[in-house]
Amino acid sequence: MEGFTEGFLVGNREDSSYQLTEEHSNVDLPQGFLDNNYEDPDLDRFLEEYEKREPSVAVIGDAYSREEAEKYQETIDVLSEMYPYRRFIVAPKCDAAFDVLDPGSTTLGYPNGKSPVQGEDIGPAKFRGWDVHILGGNPHDSVEAIEKLTQPTVDGREPANIVGYDTNLPLRMAYWEYWTPDGWQDNGGMSPRETARRSYREIKSFLQDKSVWPDIEPVEIYGEAVEEPDEFLWMDDGGDPIGSREELESAYVDEYVEKGTLVFKNESQKKFIEYREGLEKV
Repeated sequence: MEGFTEGFLVGNREDSSYQLTEEHSNVDLPQGFLDNNYEDPDLDRFLEEYEKREPSVAVIGDAYSREEAEKYQETIDVLSEMYPYRRFIVAPKCDAAFDVLDPGSTTLGYPNGKSPVQGEDIGPAKFRGWDVHILGGNPHDSVEAIEKLTQPTVDGREPANIVGYDTNLPLRMAYWEYWTPDGWQDNGGMSPRETARRSYREIKSFLQDKSVWPDIEPVEIYGEAVEEPDEFLWMDDGGDPIGSREELESAYVDEYVEKGTLVFKNESQKKFIEYREGLEKV
């Protein structure tokens, strides 16, 4: 939620839940990014989750051989027909993968995080001329990778087209520290949500300063994740005002013909007020 609010496309790994619970009854986050479990890859499991979540960006897998690259490209050929206007990423981990993957449908993942094979090991030059997504890493490392992939070369080689960068650092460190361009800072007793929010804001500002932030943010495409009532009042509690963003996220909000958008503390009270007032939903 904090990442989406600050302008990031949110998602998760295919072997993990989406981390939303019944407590977030008024939150509707788009599952925009789906990563694979590179330490335990399973294409069938991944595809099952892809069909459930239908993300706009998906990391299909890591190609350590020509055979794996061929398998992933065949998968992308099918997916791109079924799910047009999506981005499918394969991380090449061998030279042969570049000969098999199709630049017309496939984005290259540039390994930049914890993978045993890094993009630097393969050679940034091989990624030039492709659409490239930076896979993981510290924001400083990501900017350094972008510079290597796009800076002018003496032979005039075409730069890579950087289309994305992902990192889970703000969530991994949210109990202790937040990221800044000058290093990790103690959160000083802030909650994990506050700490993550600070990291996202710092990372966004850093990338904007480096001119690598996109012109359009996900909220402009998907809309707000939290529905706002016309008046910030609990309709079922004598008009007491909502006290925090967290309360609104756990509320029950609906739109009615005569009353507009109303907010309720829980589902049972929502149903009771709807019955008592004869509210008609839009």
